[in-house]
Amino acid sequence: MPLVVCPFGYALWMADRPSLYAELIADPLYLPTLVSTLLFVGLAVNVKMFLALLLSGFFMRRCWWIKALLAVFILPWAIATVQACLSFHWMLIGRMGLIDGALCALFGIDGPSWLDHRWLALGSNIIAYVWKWLPFWTVIFLAGRVTIPRDIYDATEIDGATGSRRFVHVTLPLLANLYLICTLLSTLWAIGDFTTVYLVSSGGPALSTEVLAPLGRYPYPARKQAAETPM
Repeated sequence: MPLVVCPFGYALWMADRPSLYAELIADPLYLPTLVSTLLFVGLAVNVKMFLALLLSGFFMRRCWWIKALLAVFILPWAIATVQACLSFHWMLIGRMGLIDGALCALFGIDGPSWLDHRWLALGSNIIAYVWKWLPFWTVIFLAGRVTIPRDIYDATEIDGATGSRRFVHVTLPLLANLYLICTLLSTLWAIGDFTTVYLVSSGGPALSTEVLAPLGRYPYPARKQAAETPM
């Protein structure tokens, strides 16, 4: 309990000092990091939740091979975060990585430097985050779909509402509250997440993909130099 209350109370006690906010805004890396964090959280969370909602409908099908595929699909969530993110990092480290090596071997082309370009590195962080957490939220939405009475679907099928119309007019309204709550919870977790960025791109190049959570670990000279480095 003290481990939770003491840091929170200390943050509230320090929050009444205007000089701290001025110092924060004056930090040369704060605003770029804030933008990077908003992009990472906004894109990763929304893409992940939308794909999870769609995939939950796919796994609702009554086929034995789909049930077996679901067991394989949840494996990324079962893997430890450190191992999963480090695997992405080593796949993207230039020609020594799996992706560029495969592009060169199969198509004879040199792949891009994934972690040396801001937008490619940001995209790599987002893909790694979505791949890791997509199975978890897919299972949550799958559980939500199971609770919908089958009679509702039978009635809409008699009325001629099938496929996309059934999804828009039946499934989506019934799962709207669950979708909203899951999105808010996922957003809170993503804001505090720094493991993905730290292990996949290490915040590079020049801290351009860094997020707010670990920003304080860099001394001021390093932040100033990173802010002045062209992307």
